[in-house]
Amino acid sequence: MRKVSAELPRTLTEVNVYIVQTYAAYLLISIALTVWVARTLHKNGRVFLIESFGGQATLADSVNQLLVVGFYLINIGFVVFALKESRRPQDLAETIEALSTKVGLVLLVLGFMHFFNLLVFSRLRKRDALRHLAPPLLPQERLAPADSRASTEPREKARS
Repeated sequence: MRKVSAELPRTLTEVNVYIVQTYAAYLLISIALTVWVARTLHKNGRVFLIESFGGQATLADSVNQLLVVGFYLINIGFVVFALKESRRPQDLAETIEALSTKVGLVLLVLGFMHFFNLLVFSRLRKRDALRHLAPPLLPQERLAPADSRASTEPREKARS
């Protein structure tokens, strides 16, 4: 029975097992998080979108569905793009470190996408609210134009 010490280099097979496990766990966790966030945003964002689109529920539902598709494409595309690990983990601790870095990056991208969507739709909502405001009031009276003599009188009084 051979004793494996932490100082000894790992065999290629052992290293490959760690990297495959890292990849599998990363894909599983990242895609599950993406699906969960997309479903949550789809469900809870409906009311916000309906209000943003002036009560047009059909339009809001269509946009909501398109947002979910775009969300999946961008986030799963990023997950797959960032899959490759440049340094292969040599043990379980390095596997967990690599996995936490990758999943953390995915969470940051998901958060960025969420806040970007909120920014866009809050601007749409504000624009829609401005469109429905009452027009400004017309002037009720006009002031007589000031002649040059009237504008100099206070100065002359102040000098005396």
